[in-house]
Amino acid sequence: MIEMNEPVAPESASALIDHRIEELGDWRGRTLARVRALIHEADPEVVEEWKWRGTPVWSHGGILCTGETYKSVVKLTFAKGASLADPSGLFNSSLEGNVRRAIDIRETDEVDEAALKALIRAAAALNLEAKGKAKARRAGDKTKG
Repeated sequence: MIEMNEPVAPESASALIDHRIEELGDWRGRTLARVRALIHEADPEVVEEWKWRGTPVWSHGGILCTGETYKSVVKLTFAKGASLADPSGLFNSSLEGNVRRAIDIRETDEVDEAALKALIRAAAALNLEAKGKAKARRAGDKTKG
């Protein structure tokens, strides 16, 4: 199993995610590969990262979601999921938290691809909106002095 504590370059992160998918060699690898493809379709500017001792992470203006694999689920955890509208009800895990929300995908589950893509786009928009507000605040602070 691949484990790294240090941040890795995006090209290396993508290769590590490729390796994780191949290493799993079962439904979890196929599921992770499919959701990865959907994330890229939803947001072509997404950046792949590898963090926290081997967790695939997708970012755009901040973390969108992570892709963790367990024995019985592939878990997509959205960093700011509690702030996202989820009209299709994809979030089915980590519902009690104030910030994160997750989607546990089991072997027999069918992923609502359109709904997942909508969540990815909404997560990216939320990150970019927050970044724009922070940038505007910093610019305002500079004009006051």
